[in-house]
Amino acid sequence: MPRKLAAGNWKMNGLRANLTELIKLEEKHADADVDILICPPATLIDRCQDTPFDIGGQDCHAAIGGAHTGDLSADMLADAGASYVLTGHSERRTDHGETDEMIAAKTQAAYDAGLIAVICIGETLAEREGGTTLDVIDTQLAGSIPDEADNENTVIAYEPVWAIGTGKVPTLDQIAEVHGHIRARLQQRFSDANEMRIIYGGSVKPSNAAEIFSVANVDGALVGGASLKAADFSPIITALENA
Repeated sequence: MPRKLAAGNWKMNGLRANLTELIKLEEKHADADVDILICPPATLIDRCQDTPFDIGGQDCHAAIGGAHTGDLSADMLADAGASYVLTGHSERRTDHGETDEMIAAKTQAAYDAGLIAVICIGETLAEREGGTTLDVIDTQLAGSIPDEADNENTVIAYEPVWAIGTGKVPTLDQIAEVHGHIRARLQQRFSDANEMRIIYGGSVKPSNAAEIFSVANVDGALVGGASLKAADFSPIITALENA
């Protein structure tokens, strides 16, 4: 079984003062039986190095360097102390017009820099209601994942766009269907697909974490708002440890 992963995406939230939340989290989970990843703003990556948790970037540029004002390369993230990076988050796909091709290039840059890529995929509400969820997932999987992906450098995060930050959560059967479909597609392409981690994201909170983690092929969670406070993220981690 893949080792479970609890990942927190702070998005555009967090100043130095907020790092006290990691101290609180460390008090309870320094020796957790699952991997814990925190993706803070890039300004805090270097300041998180004293924690026992893995630290990740929220995005990277596909290029090693150059005239890309405001962007960060995967090498820069690694140099700052990151070991993971998110690629293809729906907010990047939507707000910045990122395509599967762009995400694949960013993911390849992450591999080249020695980072583990958490590749995000998921359907919109219109796609869900239109019955094209699995078609969307197929397209994103095929286009966003480089051929060099394996169980050591890649995590797949299924995040239905309509559930991110809305409080809406797919049914357990819907989560099971998509995660099982992702596993099957990975098995068709990669020899170590059974060891690749597939995590779920989309309004995960202490009250629903345990039931989500009971679903087959759910190897953890990518948590947004609930990861900002140790009091909210800690019970999610505990639920994953007990899954």
